[in-house]
Amino acid sequence: MKIGVLGTGNVGKAIGHGFVTLGHEVKMGAREANNDKAVAWAREAGGKASHGTFADAARFGEIVVIATLGMANHSVIGAAGTDAFAGKVVIDTTNPLVPSDGPLPKLGITGEDSSGEQIQHLLLNAKVVKAFNTVGNAHMFKPDFPGGPPDMFIAGNDAQAKETVTKILTDFGWNTVDAGDIRASRQLEAMCILWVEVGMRSGNWNQAFKMLKK
Repeated sequence: MKIGVLGTGNVGKAIGHGFVTLGHEVKMGAREANNDKAVAWAREAGGKASHGTFADAARFGEIVVIATLGMANHSVIGAAGTDAFAGKVVIDTTNPLVPSDGPLPKLGITGEDSSGEQIQHLLLNAKVVKAFNTVGNAHMFKPDFPGGPPDMFIAGNDAQAKETVTKILTDFGWNTVDAGDIRASRQLEAMCILWVEVGMRSGNWNQAFKMLKK
């Protein structure tokens, strides 16, 4: 399968590494085709990895992963062109974080809206699924915790797209909890702030969520 990853930060690299390890072809996109981080990642990742612009990666991918800064989503999608996402499953990993007066970041999109919803609104012909936004990049692929596989919460409007993302998460070593339609991104993005706060208080970033049921 061909995967387009938009973003050259730690999240994009971790998810790109996971897909390459599983045998998929991955093109990492940036604002410039020869972005130093993307070039270095592709060289290290091997023959199934390549790099290009945001538009190149979006057109390349059968599935597209948005892994840029959350508050930059509008400009990233604009640079890629909305037509490049049409008909595709789009995995939104982003959190719209902005600085605050205290040690914790805060969400720049709150209330009756979320980053996930805004992406779906921009990409009306794509199937957006929120995922990978409630854990650190070190544990996105094959997380290893004493309590067994952690849970990744997802949200999206399209049931088949969520099945596709659930299969990807299984391959990445996760259990999946379906939180509902894309509006549940509001809660999932708030979970990121909780994850950061617990990490800062404990000094331990090796943490992930798990929902227990009986």
